[in-house]
Amino acid sequence: MPAPRSLADDLRSRDDEALTDLLVGRPDLAAPVPGDTASLAARASTRVSTQRAVDRLTTPQLQVLEALVALAGPSAQPVALPALVRACAAPRARVLPHLRRLVALALVWGPDGALRPVRTAADVLGPTPAGLGATLREALGTRSPARVRELAEDLGVAPAGDPVADLDAVAALLSDPDRLRALLEGAPPASRELLDRLTWGPPTGAVAGADRAVRTAEAGTPLEWLLARGMLAAAGPGHVVLPREVAVALRGGAVLARLDDEPPPLAPAAGAPAPTAAAARRPSLVDGAAAGQAAEAARLVESLLTAWSAAPPPVLRAGGLGVRELKRLADRLEVDGEQAAFWAELARAAGLVGDDGEADAAWAPTPASDEWLELAVPARWAVLAGAWLRTSRVPGLVGEKDARGAARTALSDDLDRTSAAPVRRAVLEALATLEPGSAAAEEALLERVRWQAPRRAGALAPRLVGWALREGAWLGVLGLGALAEHGRALLDTPGSAAGDPAGVLAGLLPAPVEQVLLQADLTAVAPGPLVRPVAVELALVADVDSRGGATVYRFTPASVRRAMDVGRSAEDVLAFLRDASATPVPQALEVLVRDVARRHGRLRVGVASSYLRSDDEAALAEVLTARAAAPLRLRRLAPTVAAAQADPATVLEVLRAMGLAPAVEGGDGDVVVRAPAARRTPQRQVPRPVTGEPPAPSAAQVAAVVAGLRTGDTEAVRRAAEADERGEPPALTATDPASALAALRDAASAGRAVWVGMSDAAGRLTVRQLSPVAVDGGLVTALDAESGQVRTMSVHRISGVALA
Repeated sequence: MPAPRSLADDLRSRDDEALTDLLVGRPDLAAPVPGDTASLAARASTRVSTQRAVDRLTTPQLQVLEALVALAGPSAQPVALPALVRACAAPRARVLPHLRRLVALALVWGPDGALRPVRTAADVLGPTPAGLGATLREALGTRSPARVRELAEDLGVAPAGDPVADLDAVAALLSDPDRLRALLEGAPPASRELLDRLTWGPPTGAVAGADRAVRTAEAGTPLEWLLARGMLAAAGPGHVVLPREVAVALRGGAVLARLDDEPPPLAPAAGAPAPTAAAARRPSLVDGAAAGQAAEAARLVESLLTAWSAAPPPVLRAGGLGVRELKRLADRLEVDGEQAAFWAELARAAGLVGDDGEADAAWAPTPASDEWLELAVPARWAVLAGAWLRTSRVPGLVGEKDARGAARTALSDDLDRTSAAPVRRAVLEALATLEPGSAAAEEALLERVRWQAPRRAGALAPRLVGWALREGAWLGVLGLGALAEHGRALLDTPGSAAGDPAGVLAGLLPAPVEQVLLQADLTAVAPGPLVRPVAVELALVADVDSRGGATVYRFTPASVRRAMDVGRSAEDVLAFLRDASATPVPQALEVLVRDVARRHGRLRVGVASSYLRSDDEAALAEVLTARAAAPLRLRRLAPTVAAAQADPATVLEVLRAMGLAPAVEGGDGDVVVRAPAARRTPQRQVPRPVTGEPPAPSAAQVAAVVAGLRTGDTEAVRRAAEADERGEPPALTATDPASALAALRDAASAGRAVWVGMSDAAGRLTVRQLSPVAVDGGLVTALDAESGQVRTMSVHRISGVALA
């Protein structure tokens, strides 16, 4: 089979499995669906798509690509595999796996004897791949022909009279390690020290008067000695650069100092136990600690939903949750502000809360929260943990200043970071490689994350790693710094109960209990997690006093009154306690319930502005004379009735603060039972993580795209043959500007002619055969085969491109 002349030819020769691997590895290539492999190659060669692919490379893959780009030069010349292996300073067997992955991702194409990077790879990697500067032709090409000739003469090269030929001869001399070594034998020690500092990058240095003309006979300083011999070149009036060929020769013919194909070791965390017999129990300790925190995570989110269901906090005009509302949530959950922001963000990421969309918008539970509340605790946790693993939200940024100097708020739009989810998963996957129960130092995890995705991690990586560890501990994915068994199941790692984190967690948590232990000191002890019906009813009639292995509830007049405010009678409360208790109802508790029931409703609040009514004149008189009731400005209308200049809600609040148990009555005089309002948003979609990429296609979609590519290639060949028979140019499929530019650059590099569809000033579409000469800044310069003239056109006038 002949060697491919372009990336399109290379892709066309690949089998369906290879194309499937490409589309899975680079999902952006499948959206929108390319018409044929030529369109696929053009899209794969665009800068945006290339950058996405490069950002996902591991350190050794990136190193091999940098070495190839450095050897191929600006024009992406072919590089033989032996030369690439030598440049990587590693055996062939260590280089090949990473090279094959680059080929599979269409970042490199061609046979082993002529490997080429896609042209946009050099743009993405920047001007100094592997710490190397510009090539000699680029670095010295700004010199005048006379200065190029003088340089050749000073190096003992006979000038050819052609500046390009002279530059090539100088490059050949300086890139030869033996000849360069001979030149350096007579170099001043300071000149050699200067080269040593630039050899492994960065390849530039700041020097005054760097562009001055210097001959070897006139060189008086170590810098001038190097400039006169072309070992350094001016990169401007104040900077010098070490040419790429010289640097490679100084590196002994290698581009890389070493190939970092082994992941950094994960050093144990500070304080981790030594591998003794006692440490063998550590996995069970880790799992137990993490399981307990997982149950607590589900409880905290449930508490958040309960609070926001009754009193949804407003959405700020700029979006997000106000500082005071966040503080109120932190007090309700009994956590600090950082954790409160995390639980709010997690509830939103799981689709449990959202903006209700009203004119006075508020954050409220969604209909999905009701379904979540019906789940068992392990299933609830699995929903939360899955959302945390996928979300791009970074709650740790809450409170920090943005670019405008304003503080970021929880639930605002400024908390998404595309690297958050990949770094979070990378941290957990690194911990999953350790033995169960083992933890790793945060610094070691950071190094592993940077090795796995050096370009994606970015400057925020150290903080993202720290946040991943803290949030994982809060959520119960980690315990004592190590990955718990249900955390491994969440990752679907080998050796775990893959795909069933809820099932694993259920085996670690105690079974829910249906009864509590009532005690004479007006408390109830729940020896384990309660079944939901009992937990809901008990939370209505009692307050949580303490949590731990067992939860202690305390009965107070206020908590019992809370149950009666929603319609429970004394007999209802006592019947529930008898059924839900494994011990008899203490007399003190029964007295408390009946006493609150007796006093409940003695005062009644209705709407006039509002009024108080009581059959007990003494009770009403007591309220009228109380100083605490002064804000209500009460006025007696009758022996058993008083009017208030405040709304009923305020009257109720003041009277309850006085230790009374008022009830609301309607216009007919009956007590109004008001259950707590359950605010819900309309149906909301679960927020999609911000990844900067289109969603990954399914296996069926990938198979359909591959089949479409084959059909498109067949159809393109047929159309070209028919057009050739008629003596007409082929019909071209529509091409977006980025793909058109990539195809034209490849054609210019390979010296191939292409069919180009373009529109003229009047909007008429024509198809011409062109040979691209230069593609730069959105303009294409090409030789027109029909007229023999050189044409320059804007890429936006081009509607389609196909190889001739």
